[in-house]
Amino acid sequence: MRIALTGATGLVGRFIEAGARAAGHEVTRLTRRPGPGDLTFDLSSPPPALGDHDALIHCAFDHIPGRYRGGEGEDPEGFARRNRDGSLRLFEVGRAAGIGAAIFLSTRAVYGDYAPGTLLTEDLTLRPDTLYGQVKAEVEAGLHALAAPGFAPSSLRATGVYGPGPGHKWQGLFADYRAGRPIPPRVATEVHGADVATACLALISAQATGAFNCSDLTLDQHDLLAEVQRLTGCPHDPPPRADASKVNAMDCTRLKDLGWHPGGWDRLRADLPAML
Repeated sequence: MRIALTGATGLVGRFIEAGARAAGHEVTRLTRRPGPGDLTFDLSSPPPALGDHDALIHCAFDHIPGRYRGGEGEDPEGFARRNRDGSLRLFEVGRAAGIGAAIFLSTRAVYGDYAPGTLLTEDLTLRPDTLYGQVKAEVEAGLHALAAPGFAPSSLRATGVYGPGPGHKWQGLFADYRAGRPIPPRVATEVHGADVATACLALISAQATGAFNCSDLTLDQHDLLAEVQRLTGCPHDPPPRADASKVNAMDCTRLKDLGWHPGGWDRLRADLPAML
């Protein structure tokens, strides 16, 4: 299968590219700085032709580096226009070119401000409370409206993505902990980037349509840093446990029904030395 992928150099896209290639698929990267075999792509410009591809995975998102919520900076209108309109142009070109499946990397932020302890299921009404979540929700709606015979659009609502690599999400946390700086209690939902990759491949294989939650661990920083302490011999105590009852867990039954099996604690422990 030949897959067109945007955002391949980003935090999540690099895992998806690696996973797709490892599964035997050809990957064409759509990027602002194309190399050999890549296609030029920018959310502000017309998309390239995609007629010789079987699937499209769209991970690219224009935002201030390192920031998703609040990533619009001082230009909220431009942020919304580039990401919403540019994404929908890309999907329209893909459908017109005969691509069979299209996946949009969405986010749990589309659910917004549900009360602590709410189980997030795909059939809940979306009520994003950030511009980031709002734009992602608008792209989802526009993509799903393009569904047609021979074109299967889906959105993957991923939680916080972790995994080894430059600038990984816990780099600052680990540095603060090992330096003895105060770490506040926190518990959150997490998923490994490699598991996001297998989720995308499962959606393509099933020609699935609609929205799918993508989450694995409900992870307390106490437990994470206790593992860091075990590996490094750091003398500092991990922070106290947070109140897990206030976490809005994500129900991933729809994705698991397609045969998706995330790596859980085994995958986290296996990659933790590389992240350190």
